[in-house]
Order: sequence, then C-alpha cells, then structure tokens
Amino acid sequence: MTESAAAPRVLARTEGALGRLTLNRPEAINALDLGMIDLLTDALNAWRDDTDVQIVLIDGAGERGLCAGGDVRTLHAQIVAGHPERTAEFFRSEYALNALIAEYPKPVVAVADGVTMGGGIGLAGHAAIRIVTERSKLAMPETRIGFTPDVGGTWLLGRAPGRFGEYFGLTGSTMTGADAIYLGFADHYVPTENLDALREALAYRADPTGPSEIVLLFDETPEPSTLPADREWIDEAFSAPTVADIIERLRAQGTPDAAAIADLLEDLSPTALTVTLEAVREARELPGLRAALEGEYRRVLWFAEHHPDLVEGIRAQLVDKDRNPRWQPASIAELEADAGAGARAHVPAQPLF
Repeated sequence: MTESAAAPRVLARTEGALGRLTLNRPEAINALDLGMIDLLTDALNAWRDDTDVQIVLIDGAGERGLCAGGDVRTLHAQIVAGHPERTAEFFRSEYALNALIAEYPKPVVAVADGVTMGGGIGLAGHAAIRIVTERSKLAMPETRIGFTPDVGGTWLLGRAPGRFGEYFGLTGSTMTGADAIYLGFADHYVPTENLDALREALAYRADPTGPSEIVLLFDETPEPSTLPADREWIDEAFSAPTVADIIERLRAQGTPDAAAIADLLEDLSPTALTVTLEAVREARELPGLRAALEGEYRRVLWFAEHHPDLVEGIRAQLVDKDRNPRWQPASIAELEADAGAGARAHVPAQPLF
C-alpha cells in the first residue's frame, strides 16, 4: 500500500450525535506525530460549531492501547540533525491540542484503554469524561529517557493525593485503571466488553447535556487500588526537599519496596529527576492547565536545546537499545547546586500561547 493510499493516522467521523476521533497507528500503539496532532486539532475545530456533533469521543485503534506517547524517535532525529525549530513546533501544536481538549465547549469523552502514556495522557487526562478499563496502563515515563513530564502531566501529578505526584513523576511508574481513578487521572471504570455498547449509547441515546449519566450506566467498581496502603511511606519519602534527600529517606526506611525505588532513582538522569521534582511542585501551586503547560514548555525546550540527557536517554532506550545511558552528570552527588535553574528560567524563542 502506498503512503497516499494508506488509511489516515486519525479517523474522524460522526456517528449519530457523536464526533469520533480514533488514533489509527496501531503498529506504534498510536504514538503521536505532528500530522496526527494537526488532524485531531482540525476535527475538533470543525466540530466546535457543528450542531450535529454534541459529544466527542477519543479512542485508539488496535488492542494495545490508546496512545503510547509522542513519537520520540522523530524527536531524537530532529535534535541530532540540528532542527530545534521543528521540535518547538511539535510541542506548541501538541500543548495547544491539550488545552483545546480541556477547554472544549462540548463534552469530550476519552477512552484510555490499554497503554496510555506520555502524550496519551495529554489526550485523555484533560477530557471532561475520562474512562479506564481492566487493561489500562497509564504513566508519565519521561524520566526514563532523561526528560520531564509534559502535556499537562505536571498539572495532574500536582493534584494527586499526598506525594503521589512526586512519586509517579520521578519514577515513571505505571498506574492501573483503579490507580488512575484514585490519583485523579480518570473518572470511570468500564470493562472493555462494554465499550462498544457505551459508544453506541453516547451516539444514539445520550442526552447531549448529560453524557456522564450515560457513562454511569456502564461504570463498574474495579478491584481497589493498592496505592492507599503505600501512601504513608511514599508521602514520608517524597516530601523531602531534594532528590538526594528523597533517596536518603527511602534508604532509611529499610524496606524492600523503598530500596527498590531508591535503586531505580539512582539509575535515572539526575538532571531529569531534579527538573521533574521542581516542575510537579510548581504546577501544584499554579492557577490552571495553561500555566502548567507554559512551565513544561520552558523545560522541554531547555532539554531539547541545551541538555544532552534527552538525546542520550532516547538513544539508550529506543535507538541503540543498549539500556546503558551515560547521563551528564552521571550521579546525583555530582549535580550542581540548583541544577533545575536553567530549565526553570529558560525563555523559548517563540511563546507557547
């Protein structure tokens, strides 16, 4: 099949009162590229004043997930080739889409079935009605590639109970559907076997003023999240002022779980951890999503334009796949004082909004 004859990477169509957007790149777990972001944005703008479209549904093609994140291989190639302006264009378009979903005048329903990570959280996490399933695996795993959470992820992390925002932001750990509801990343749990019926109900039976009531007809109670049982030790450790202090508190707890998290943090980019800790805590105090996106925009472009750990992290995890990143600096002990200052103060050449 030639590229011109290939199916579009976003399927936009109407079904009854529903405007349905399906990410259609299942071979890459629907990872977002700029073209997909533009297609999503164009459809949402076209439906904004279309009276036939009363609800918007976002889902993903295939069985693996809604969206595995942004296309970081392309990001790596752009940075290595010396095209930071293309990187900035991608993030501006993506963050504008995140804000559009959050502020959309019609109810947006997002189905975070399967893998929903990074850029997928930017699509699902800011929708008016956020659905998870028994297959859901949500995460903001950016620190695993020497990066920092974005797409409004810091806004969600900063509002999670206790210090779970710091925990999930720094570790990049995966949430189940029940975890996502507990943490404020999702609203409803619908088994996958009921998703087709839910879509039909939203399209043909839903009162346009009350899609939440329709979703509740299919909502079930998942097995409880195990996170509340871990909150005390996580809060105690991740309330520490610095990454080094967090690791010290984890070591002092003397438990296998805490030690494993300390080991993980010591393997990740010290700079990415430092920037992420500050970003989550900054977002916790901000007035809204747009302000959080602006803070993320400063930090991601600083990584893309000024710090080697992002390129190195993508290389080690996704390009060469040697799983042996060489961070600069290599250890938390080697960090400069206020290592997040450059990212915090960075002024992009072009404003986000």
